[in-house]
Amino acid sequence: MTYTASAPRDRASTRKVDWLQDALPKLVLSPSLAIVLVFVYGFILFTFYLSFTDSRILPSFGWVGWQNYDRLFSIREWDIAVVNVLIFGGLYIAICCILGLLLAILLDQKIRAEGFIRTVYLYPMALSFIVTGIAWKWFLDPGIGLQAVVRSWGWESFTFTWIKDSDMAIYTIVIAAVWQTSGFVMAMFLAGLRGIDNEVMKAAQIDGASTVALYRRIIIPQLRPAFMSAFVVLAHMAIKSYDLIIALTGGGPGSATAMPATFMYSYTFTRNQMGIGAASAVIMLMSIAAIMVPYIYSELREKS
Repeated sequence: MTYTASAPRDRASTRKVDWLQDALPKLVLSPSLAIVLVFVYGFILFTFYLSFTDSRILPSFGWVGWQNYDRLFSIREWDIAVVNVLIFGGLYIAICCILGLLLAILLDQKIRAEGFIRTVYLYPMALSFIVTGIAWKWFLDPGIGLQAVVRSWGWESFTFTWIKDSDMAIYTIVIAAVWQTSGFVMAMFLAGLRGIDNEVMKAAQIDGASTVALYRRIIIPQLRPAFMSAFVVLAHMAIKSYDLIIALTGGGPGSATAMPATFMYSYTFTRNQMGIGAASAVIMLMSIAAIMVPYIYSELREKS
């Protein structure tokens, strides 16, 4: 009788322990989840709402419909920002992928001091874009940077004033961004290369495949997930780039290096056109979503 009476109590205690083990992670994570819901997704929805209002220096609730979007696409600075992000994003993604792939292939040859070289390539990613922008601003400044140093060596006719040239300044942003991020892309490709089955490559070499054919037909096609991941990360960084531009060129000369992010900040907090700034932020969000959603869908479909 004692055993029979204690058995239900034991089962009840076990159920309580199981319930506590299931509930404890939810209780611990619930404050973080609530903060994310309010301060991330809540403010995204609020920004979306503001883009349809007549908000100026402070949020307002006067509904104006699509008027802010119509005004946004008629502003010349927005057109310049869109063209700049296309130029910057295209060159940034292409150069980072090419350079990262070449560096990964180099390190995959089991060269000496691989760990040291890999650390050197990855180190710039540990810096903030503010630090990178300021460092490259000093380096590219004609008065104290590369041009001044080369001229001090005796090459008086040397000229490198891209950072002051409205036609070339956008390419200084590309240079600084590639310098910081190419090592990260290299690490992604190197992980992909190390995951390829060596038996397949050995079989291709036995069949007489050249090194170029080996990489073109076997290795690079198997790096498609790494290419996709690199593209998504770099495109996301290009669209929302702000701190690097502000630190390096400040969006100038004039508006030569303005980006959607700098446009959004300027119109929201400097020109007191919060409705237009919110509209530009929504366009940026939609651009990022257009990249992220298909990628996430393809990844989930492959796993299912």
